[in-house]
Amino acid sequence: MNLLLLGATGRVGRYILEYALADGHTVTVLVRSPGKLEEYVLKYGRQLQIVRGDATRPEDVTRALEGGVAAVISALNTDGTTTLSVNMALLIRLMQERSVARLITVGTAGILQSRIEPGLYRYESSETRRRSTRAAEEHRRVYELLRDSVLDWTIVCPTYLPDGERTGIYRVEKNVLPEGGSQITTADTADFTYRQWESREYIGVRVGIAY
Repeated sequence: MNLLLLGATGRVGRYILEYALADGHTVTVLVRSPGKLEEYVLKYGRQLQIVRGDATRPEDVTRALEGGVAAVISALNTDGTTTLSVNMALLIRLMQERSVARLITVGTAGILQSRIEPGLYRYESSETRRRSTRAAEEHRRVYELLRDSVLDWTIVCPTYLPDGERTGIYRVEKNVLPEGGSQITTADTADFTYRQWESREYIGVRVGIAY
């Protein structure tokens, strides 16, 4: 199976890449700095297909989608810009043109519904202590683009993301953060995200994930 992975050099993306390659899948990655993935090239060879480019450039995203991609997984970071929303608008259009329906992306718990103020996103409510809402607002734009699309999408929404090992043991809940959840490691976030490409359980929803 050929999977397209965006954000493969990031904290969550590297784990997703490792899991997919270890399972024998072909993985196409769109990256600006291919040298960061040299260890994976040496270990997995042609199983890893690298497209050098920028996720906000239509021609680069188009090249990355070539070759019979079955699903797209995005672990892109917000990086303080509009990269996420620009890329998502491109993905929605280009995936529809190529009849690629399945998209899984990593968001943030800030765009889940608030438990105590259900009419608000968590980042708008008293549930969050974050002073800056810039990243959450960019993730919200991504969610709203996907919500209005015809893709089979899932947004994985982790809370605080420390580094740590994969346990495979965590709680998930549709559209809200599991009650009392305060953290989830990058490796376990990647574990759940990666598993969704072949699952239909969370189509069209945000999924809160925490221990």
